[in-house]
Amino acid sequence: MTTPDISARRTLGACAALMVGALTLTACGGSANADDDAKGGKGTGNTSVAKIAISAKDGSTGASINSTGVKVSDGKLTDVKMTVAGGGQAVPGSISSDGKAWKPKEQLERGTKYQISATAKDTDGRTAAANSIFTTVSTSNSFIGTYTPDNGTTVGAGMPVSFTFDKAITERKAVQSRITVTSSSGQKVVGHWFNGQRLDFRPEEYWKAGSKVTMKIDLDGVEGADGVYGVQKKTVTFTVGRSQVSTVDVNTQTMTVVRDGKTIKTIPISAGSPEHTTYNGQMVISEKFVQTRMNSRTVGLGGEYDIPDVPHAMRLTTSGTFIHGNYWYNKGNPPFGRQGTSHGCVGLADVQGAGGSTPSKWFYDNSLIGDVVIVKNSPDKTVAPDNGLNGWNMAWSQWVAGSES
Repeated sequence: MTTPDISARRTLGACAALMVGALTLTACGGSANADDDAKGGKGTGNTSVAKIAISAKDGSTGASINSTGVKVSDGKLTDVKMTVAGGGQAVPGSISSDGKAWKPKEQLERGTKYQISATAKDTDGRTAAANSIFTTVSTSNSFIGTYTPDNGTTVGAGMPVSFTFDKAITERKAVQSRITVTSSSGQKVVGHWFNGQRLDFRPEEYWKAGSKVTMKIDLDGVEGADGVYGVQKKTVTFTVGRSQVSTVDVNTQTMTVVRDGKTIKTIPISAGSPEHTTYNGQMVISEKFVQTRMNSRTVGLGGEYDIPDVPHAMRLTTSGTFIHGNYWYNKGNPPFGRQGTSHGCVGLADVQGAGGSTPSKWFYDNSLIGDVVIVKNSPDKTVAPDNGLNGWNMAWSQWVAGSES
């Protein structure tokens, strides 16, 4: 899961005169500013001194989906109506308690034409009015970043902040400078670009347990590439839970679970077979599924398996490495903890249906998104830092070198 008004590049002037009996009001460019007399802004006769300003200028085509609203000076708003232009649905919004501003209740849609009509009164009860018809920034001229973790979540100590943008970013410094990630622990947090569409943030070491992390996204109107602008403006916070790091030793076919520095459990596992080895390295749990389907064709292994109900599955890499339950383990093989027989995943003893009390269920119930699983002594290579949320496998100096701060 926000682009400020960028209409300055392409503004169409529009002025409309409203006649209400003997009252003449002028609305130009989305705001109505009554004429002041030569004595410093005092209304004369029936002319209101209330000045309405609609942030999205009349005729503009790149209005913000976040900051569009109405403000008034020298008066109070009495009514604001916003609709999708052309007789479309109403857009809910509210006037502030002091009557000075109005804003939509929810973020606007991209590439949509809207209409705002607003009225206000000054202290003498004289009315002013303004209106604007505008179009928000289009999908083709804007970009968004899908990010993790979500606001309000509690995650493991290895969880990075990761953005994937829907368009290639060429102005990386401009974009990165408008995303700040800070921790209550005081740890220095640095961003790293893996490519033009992925930007991750992490400290040098795992997050300190119990810390609060705040991510401020202020991409509203930031040019990420030629003619392409950001549309996000929000603050996201998440909590780092206890620290849990589980180490899989392929030599011994065991996994040791360490929480806050203390070993709490040792679990027999089955890692990859000699033909399908498991990656080495630090891998972060990025997804959890009580049950999920696993089909070998999706990872380029032909028709070797297709299991519709793999229990207690937790993703470690984008390419398809999981730590998961295994109920189909060949009874003719040595028991778990003796031999690697998987296609590269880390298997734990389980039962079909994900019920019962099994090692796999225990580990699933005691794991968070963001927990770290380290695999060592496998004959395979170390997992690539961008294969999943696994930037911990990159040296800090290299990580910093990939920053545009």
